[in-house]
Amino acid sequence: MILVTGATGKVGKHVAARLVAEGIAVRALVRDPATAVLPDGVEAVRGDLADPASLTEALAGEEVEGVFLIWPLPGPRGGAEAVAALAEHTRRIVYLSARGVPEDETAQLTEDIFGTHAALERLIRASVAEWTLLRPGGFAGNTLLWAPQIRAGGPVRTAHPQAARTLVHEADIATAAVRALLTDDLVGAAPELTGTELLTQAEQVTVIGEVLGRHIAVEKLSRGQARDDLLAAGLPPAYADGILDAHAEMEAHPETVAPGALELLGRRPLTYRQWVTDHVADFR
Repeated sequence: MILVTGATGKVGKHVAARLVAEGIAVRALVRDPATAVLPDGVEAVRGDLADPASLTEALAGEEVEGVFLIWPLPGPRGGAEAVAALAEHTRRIVYLSARGVPEDETAQLTEDIFGTHAALERLIRASVAEWTLLRPGGFAGNTLLWAPQIRAGGPVRTAHPQAARTLVHEADIATAAVRALLTDDLVGAAPELTGTELLTQAEQVTVIGEVLGRHIAVEKLSRGQARDDLLAAGLPPAYADGILDAHAEMEAHPETVAPGALELLGRRPLTYRQWVTDHVADFR
């Protein structure tokens, strides 16, 4: 039995589906089992990472061998209680972290995305005998933020059209996660994963337009305008500022391709064009 958190999200749904395909019993932690849309064969259990008591109930019964953990909350508050509740009932946690998390475990934690991941990583390392910290780069799925603009026929609005990233397909993250859950290959490891192609945001928009068969313009925003858009999308201020700072840095110093992706996945990573093709309905 594997418990999957975030099983209705971009990565978790792929992890759950692949585990089922491998013949593994999968339990998904969801707030409302009656409305959760899950892959066939996945058992839905009510629970919330912000409520440790609910985690204990969700983990009761059949022994849970491993947990795929996504931390969806802004900031690490409650993380210690949640990780402790999970670790009490399993021997392995595979955590979806991020590339760029500082390695120095004595460094002061910040309030941004990397600080949150660093805090959860420290808790997990100390909580269970077996852990894997998956550190993917930028998610291709984050470009779904542009989907409403593209569906409306308008330009894509961004402050940093020349920010260059090696975006990773969520299906590749799931492939690495399933390997970490079902084998001992990645125990105690923190593997990085990216795509193999470096694309600016403007080039990403071009790929989306080519797949859709139409031209999509790019409108450059000021930082303030872009920040307002991110806040309107529900991001905390510290997260919005962190994203914009990172994108500004990627204009001068583009992201690099993470080594070891072929070995980690057993194949070449999927391209951004493949991701767009897989999600074309979201942009139409």
